[in-house]
This record gives sequence, structure tokens and C-alpha cells, in this order.
Amino acid sequence: MASSLERPLDHRYRGEHPVRTLAYLLRADRRRLAVAVGVFTVKHSPVWLLPLITAAIIDTVVQHQPISRLWLSTGVIMLILLVNYPLHLLYVRLLYGSVRRMGTTLRSALCTRMQQLSIGYHSRVSAGVLQAKVVRDVETVEQMVQQTAETGLGAGTVLVGGLVIIGIRTPEFLPVFLIVVPAAALVVARLRARLRTHNEHFRHEVETLSSRVTEMTRLIPVTRAHGLEGKALRRMDGTLHRLLTSGMRLDLVNGRFGSLAWVVLNVVGVLVLAGAALISYYGVWGVTAGDVVMLSAFLTTLTNSTTTLAGLAPVITKGLESVRSVGEVLQAPELEDNEGKTELTSLRGAVTFQNVGHAYDSGRPAVRDFSLSVAPGETIALVGASGAGKSTVLNLVIGFIRPTSGRLLLDGTDMNSLDLRTYRRFLSVVPQESILFDGTIRENVAYGMDDADEETVRAALRDANALEFVDRLPQGLDTVVGERGARLSGGQRQRLAIARALIRDPRVLVLDEATSALDTQSEALVQQALSRLLHGRTTFVVAHRLSTVRGADRIVVMGDGRIQEIGTHEELLRRGGAYTALNSGQAA
Repeated sequence: MASSLERPLDHRYRGEHPVRTLAYLLRADRRRLAVAVGVFTVKHSPVWLLPLITAAIIDTVVQHQPISRLWLSTGVIMLILLVNYPLHLLYVRLLYGSVRRMGTTLRSALCTRMQQLSIGYHSRVSAGVLQAKVVRDVETVEQMVQQTAETGLGAGTVLVGGLVIIGIRTPEFLPVFLIVVPAAALVVARLRARLRTHNEHFRHEVETLSSRVTEMTRLIPVTRAHGLEGKALRRMDGTLHRLLTSGMRLDLVNGRFGSLAWVVLNVVGVLVLAGAALISYYGVWGVTAGDVVMLSAFLTTLTNSTTTLAGLAPVITKGLESVRSVGEVLQAPELEDNEGKTELTSLRGAVTFQNVGHAYDSGRPAVRDFSLSVAPGETIALVGASGAGKSTVLNLVIGFIRPTSGRLLLDGTDMNSLDLRTYRRFLSVVPQESILFDGTIRENVAYGMDDADEETVRAALRDANALEFVDRLPQGLDTVVGERGARLSGGQRQRLAIARALIRDPRVLVLDEATSALDTQSEALVQQALSRLLHGRTTFVVAHRLSTVRGADRIVVMGDGRIQEIGTHEELLRRGGAYTALNSGQAA
């Protein structure tokens, strides 16, 4: 199963037509789809056989033919109608099952690719946009395939069956019908280019709306606290107005398209019907009354079928645009490449920066000429003003970004040659804003540690100074924390994040402003927990409060992406340099 879910990721998608992508996604179910087409053709045959049967019944009555022909015609059509029910259920199971599997495969491929894409990609692309691609775009693709199969097959079998019957029974009228179908196809081709452009624009507006809604919901506490509801709504109204304008423009193009196709086809239909009636009236070509009725019925069904096929153009265009939208993620090049690289089975925790530099897309280096050797078990604190490059150094240690110059070594091995997934088994991160999901305390602490028993979880909570408040909760370890830990205080959330780090027993630890958002009492509890967490581990700490880094083995003072000073708290104060200035500013 896993391999089938990964196929759409690394398959030859790049730049290909979305129809080929769909064909690839549905390849595993091609036999089921072929059987589904055959079953549909049989179950749908009454629609194009009924005019022929009707013509035979009318000619039997008008021309006083043997009554047995009436019973034969009735029996044939009744038999086909009765088998429709079981055949339809079989068709639904075959077709819709294939489409649902394709949608599941595509969503799994998107989620897998999002896990593989770089942090830089996720910092640029809104979570709301990615959510829209996984939910809305895949649903649109599913609906396109279902509607195209259901409606398109119905219209297609009627067109083919009707034209075959007309060619056999009244071949003189076949050229007329062969003109109607290409005329409809020409209308579709002329308008389809405009439909694609408008669908693409509408899709981008929907993604922007999804991003704005996500942003608005996250900012509601800030918005309400500062009385900014009106400003937030005005900003949202601008996005909604653009979506409204884009949607109305798309609807207008679709309306023009559908109306023009309907008028053209029905005008041609009336003219053909009048001509057939005149030919039958004057006895030309031996056209019978039954033939006129049959042609009249076929004109209606073929006209509706052609209009239906034309009406599928917006659905297909929208669906193919969603395939392109999904492809923006599937073919995004910013992947963390770990394939074929050395896997780590153990780690001492020695980290060496050799003239490391890193520049983001803007081109200006965030870190430059950064050289530092960190011994296993050593605690390094990074301090400096905002924008000094501290977070960039942490992201380099985690492996979220790679050096654009210089080398970063782990136990003497270049990180570029390592499978970072195996390295991160020995790494834990405690961020400034603790990230919890809507599950129990047990699930959050033991996240990724399925073999952790209750005693192990409780020991991690105890060392994180969290057990005392967990035991007071009604359900204890099974208490649900709410989305993003909303049912807990900031200090409680942070202590759970520390427990999550402790339970992994990491060799390298990254603390990014782990206490900056806490009150004094909560900070004291968290600091006690951190002191246990740091023991014997290589640790990188970023903190604005210098009081939290005094116990570090070495403090690295950064400015403009460079190292300005290195030393202990006492050594740096004696020098009277940049660290002393930072310390004096906070003391003031």
C-alpha cells in the first residue's frame, strides 16, 4: 500500500498534461474502469434503444403488421429496464470505488510531499492554501471524474448508439446529425480557453480566502482584545469582494457558453424535424411515420447529449485546474533529500561549524563566517538583538536549512552526507510556542514513541515539573488538551513540551526562547525542568532574557549574522563588550 501511495510523488508528473496525470493515478484500477464502462453501456442502452422500439411499435400499429412484433418489442425493452438496477449497483461499486481510491492516494501523496518539503517552502506557502489543495482540490478532481464518467458516458453512448441506428434505419439523415456534433465541439473549443483562464483565477482567489480565514481565526484573541473587529472584517471583505467578482465573471462565461450551445443545437433540431416530416409527407426515401417519431426522439436525445457534453467543459476545466493546483505541491522542488545518504545509528553530540554561512532568497546572508566547535554535552547559549542570526543557527543545527557556504559537522561527519531523518531521532526541540495537538496528555507527551509505557510518560512529566498539575486534572494522563493546548496555561503547555523532549532522551537539544512568554512563577518551574533536561546533552539555547543563560558553558554573542564574542557569563562581563551592553540594557 505504501508504495502505491508514493507513486504519484516521483512519477513523471513534471510539466505533463493533467489528463496524463489522471490516467496515471487511475492506472491501478484500469480493469475495473473498463468493466464499469461495459456495464454502463448495457444499463444505459434503453435511452438510445427506446426511440427504435417506439418506431417499431408505431409502424406495427399504422401498417397493421403482425401483433407478435409488438409483444417482442415490448419484451425486449422491459428486460433491459429490469436489469438496470443490479447493473447500476455494480457500476457504482466499480467506478466510484476507483475514484475514491484515487482521491485517497492523491491526498496521501500530498500529505507525504508536505512532510518532505523544506521549512523554507512552508514559511512561504500558507497552511490554508495547502489545506485547500488537500481538501477542496482533490474533492474537485473526484467530482470531475465522477461527473465526466456518469454524464459523459451517458451522453457518449446515446450519441454513438443513436448515430448507428440512424445510419442503419435512415442513412439519408446521418450527415445532418454528423454536422450537429462537430458544431457543438467547435463551440466548446472556442470557449474552453477562456474557461480555463477564469477557473484558474477563481481557484487562486479561493486559496487566498482559505488563507485569510485561517489567519483571521488565529488572530481572533488579539483582534477582540484590541477592538479591531471592524478592521479584520474590512480586510476579509476585500478578499470576499474579489472572490465574488471572480466567481460572477466565471458564472457569466459559463452561462454564455451553455446558452449558446443550447440555442444552436435546438434550432438545428427543429429544422431537421420539419424536414423529416415533409419528406415523410411526400413519400420520399420511404420514410415512415415511425421513422419521423424516431428521428424526433433522437433529435431530442442527441441534442441533449451534445449539450450535456458541452456542459461538461466547465466541470472538466475546473477539475484539470485542480489537478494543476495539486501538481504545484507534487512537483515542488524544495525537498529534503535523504535518499542514499548515511544513516546514523548513534550520536555523541559533537557539533562543528566551519565558516558556515546561510543566505535566504533575499540574497543577504543571515549568518556569515560562523565557526564554532561544540563538545558533546556542552551547553551553548546564543544571544543578540533581533535579526542577529540566532534562529538561523538553530535551524542549521536541526537541519531545516543547509549551509550555503562552509560546512556543518556532526561527530566529524558533514551533515550534507547524512540522512537527517535518522539524525533527528537523537534530537529534541522545545520551541517558544509549545505545539500541542488536540489529543490527550499521554498522546502529546509520547508523540512518536508508541512503545512508551505509562511509567515512562509519568517519569518524563515528573522531571518536567508537570506531574503535579496533570494529577490534579479529572482524567489525568487521559485529559484532552484541546486544539493547540487551548485548555492549558502557557506554563503547563511548555512543561508538556519539555516532557515530550525528555521522553526521547535526546543527545542534541534545541531550546528556542523556551521561557520568554511565561510569568515569573511558571518560568521558575520551567527552568528547573530545563536544568534536568540539559544534563549530559549537547544543548543550543536562544534566549532574550540573559538571566536564563547565565549557567551556559559558553555564551555566543551574535550581531549581523557574525560571532562578536564567546565566553562564560563572568568572562563576558569582565570584557565590557557587546554582552555587557546587552546585560546593562536589560538591567535598566
